[in-house]
Amino acid sequence: MTPELSLTADEARRVALRAQGLLGAPDRRGGVRGVLGRLGAVQLDTISVLARSHELVPYARLGAVGRQRVEDAYWTGGHSFEYWSHAACILPIEEWPHFAFRRRAMSAKGHRWHHLEDKESSCAAVRDRLKTEGPLTTTELGGGKNGGEWFDWSQTKIAVEWLLDTGEVVCTERRGWKRVYDLAERAVPDALLHDDLDDAECVRRLVAQAGSAMGVATRADLADYHRLKGDQVASVLPDTGLVPVEVQGWQKPAWADPQALASPPRGRHRTTLLSPFDSLVWDRPRTLRMFDFTHRLEAYVPRPKRLHGYFAMPLLAGGKLRGRVDPAREGTTLVARQLSLRGRSAVEPMAKALREAAEWVGCDAVRVERCAPEELRGPLDAALRDAS
Repeated sequence: MTPELSLTADEARRVALRAQGLLGAPDRRGGVRGVLGRLGAVQLDTISVLARSHELVPYARLGAVGRQRVEDAYWTGGHSFEYWSHAACILPIEEWPHFAFRRRAMSAKGHRWHHLEDKESSCAAVRDRLKTEGPLTTTELGGGKNGGEWFDWSQTKIAVEWLLDTGEVVCTERRGWKRVYDLAERAVPDALLHDDLDDAECVRRLVAQAGSAMGVATRADLADYHRLKGDQVASVLPDTGLVPVEVQGWQKPAWADPQALASPPRGRHRTTLLSPFDSLVWDRPRTLRMFDFTHRLEAYVPRPKRLHGYFAMPLLAGGKLRGRVDPAREGTTLVARQLSLRGRSAVEPMAKALREAAEWVGCDAVRVERCAPEELRGPLDAALRDAS
């Protein structure tokens, strides 16, 4: 299909920022649940520096919303569940039917990467415990490990994760970072507790949702959002309602959400630090194409080989990625262990973002250890003093 509309790269970037809730007035009435509904998926990760990633995502869009309010919004009232999307993600409960294709694929595979010695017996024991006692953590079910390395899972842990993969069990809460498991038949509303949608319809709905969340995207972008295959996306694209567009400078065809094109994206740009797992930047090739910014999580890179630090958080300001910082906390001081800026114009936005983040997590001071380029350290320190 030949595109009828052409966008400049700058227009496409603004469309994407608005779709992601980072351009224009924040939806404070919708709050955290509104952010989750808009994005369709919020990635989870074990790393906690300033806060965990699923807390940083609404903070980036709404500002200093209370951290307990964030947790309550996700995990109370049956509004969400955890499952495999872009990675392990919090998903709106309304998306439950759309992941039937993945549950069926897991079931057809017949096993996880752990060996389950007596599948029927182990799974039956988990089902019985949950049916009798209600929602339980792995610890409450009997323990997650055999005593060895972290990956040396107990048969109970393997069984409950298998039941989660295949949809008999659902995680609708994290308690102390532990998954709380419940029977899907009890936790998922009756109107949603079905796998009636065939694989093509599941994929169609997820591609349409990804297109809405990104505003404008290539086929590869659409596939990456919920970790679909390129041919799956191609097979349903004509039926998603997304329209073909040409984006100047992009080497691949693109598709856009018609609602994202209905009005010019205007309003105030958010100045904030982004989680490395934020859906604006979790797709590295897209981030490079849209922002000319090479983004890489280096938490699992050996320390001597890191370029930007353990948990480098990109700085979003003026609709562009203007730098990054690897933060840490020492008492009530937020420490910028390693910080880089894309020119002097990024100094004040970085100072503002650091001060806001510090206040949000209960810190009353900011200290910069390493700054690149070094000649911007003085202006940055001055801007931090002015922001205090």
